[in-house]
Amino acid sequence: MLRGLEGWHFVVIAIVFVLLFGAKKLPDSAKSIAKSLKIFKSEMKDGNDKDVKDDKGDATKSDS
Repeated sequence: MLRGLEGWHFVVIAIVFVLLFGAKKLPDSAKSIAKSLKIFKSEMKDGNDKDVKDDKGDATKSDS
């Protein structure tokens, strides 16, 4: 998919991002994206742990 892209293509894309969003907003955007990914990963890990416990019968299930 990205085999046809060369180094200068990424430079052009970076320049376009700076022009669109401004140099001051890019670090804030990167921080918020990183925080979102961290939360997503932790939720995925918690979900996988819960699934494993349910499969083993360790987790209690409520009969409501």
